[in-house]
Amino acid sequence: MKRTLVLVLVVLISSVSLLMAAGTSETSSSTRVAVVTPYMANATTAYVIEQFKADAEQKGWKVSVSDTAGDFGLLVSRIEDAVAQRVDAIVLGMGDPVQMTKGLDAAKQANIPVFGLDAGLVDGVLLNITSDNADLGRQTAKVLAEAMGGKGNVVMYTHDPHPGVRARAIGAAEVFASYPGIEVIQKVHIEVPGPVDNARKVTEDLITAKTPMQGIWAGWDEPAYGTTQALEASGVKTVKVVGIDGTDFAKGEIAKKGPFLATIEQDFDTMAATLVEVIADYFAGTKPASNLIQIPGNLIQ
Repeated sequence: MKRTLVLVLVVLISSVSLLMAAGTSETSSSTRVAVVTPYMANATTAYVIEQFKADAEQKGWKVSVSDTAGDFGLLVSRIEDAVAQRVDAIVLGMGDPVQMTKGLDAAKQANIPVFGLDAGLVDGVLLNITSDNADLGRQTAKVLAEAMGGKGNVVMYTHDPHPGVRARAIGAAEVFASYPGIEVIQKVHIEVPGPVDNARKVTEDLITAKTPMQGIWAGWDEPAYGTTQALEASGVKTVKVVGIDGTDFAKGEIAKKGPFLATIEQDFDTMAATLVEVIADYFAGTKPASNLIQIPGNLIQ
């Protein structure tokens, strides 16, 4: 009789354990995260989102990625679509959340948490993980200013719809203003998608117009790369260039010792992995201690 009771208890315990394991598996596999971005055409945006997706899928989550190719109106619609689908979380893959208020309001009303991956912070975004973008701008601006001997004219290539690039430009401008011999003569908005081609065309136009410039500061690597192509094609050797992101093509250009002087490698792997853990903690009932996490970068020159 005792042996029978023991066997029954073992079977019951095993059954409960299997059910609990099955329940856990079902919960993770049914967890849905929607990533929305206007910038998948950008190399680093695509990289960090793919890393986030891979890390999240390691946990058994289902991750969808929607790209609107620079269309912020459509981006709001994609957020609303994710809300209508009752996803468990929404991730903003770069882009300015100020332009997504309507979508963020919908997510807030539905109690769906929204996280920023190198995006920005507004009401409705629980946390943003990014680099210290103002510092990235300051570091590259200092490299450029010193390479120019502390004097000359600078053209800045910016993209204000991206909060990170906007912060970099502010940091860079502060550094240039600290050099009495340096003047920022133009700030040019670079289009996305197509930043390499757009920057190349802008630079060609500046060269044709005989713009008196000694340095071009780019808010990220792709316009710096397009600029470098234009300078080399025209034979101009008096203009120096810096970028930000640490892409492979930027490293390749820097190694050539041409006009492309420096970049800063952002730690996108750590950003992606950290955000996955933050979201996992949130699902487990632990809210982020802060609404901002900044990951250090590495200067390459």
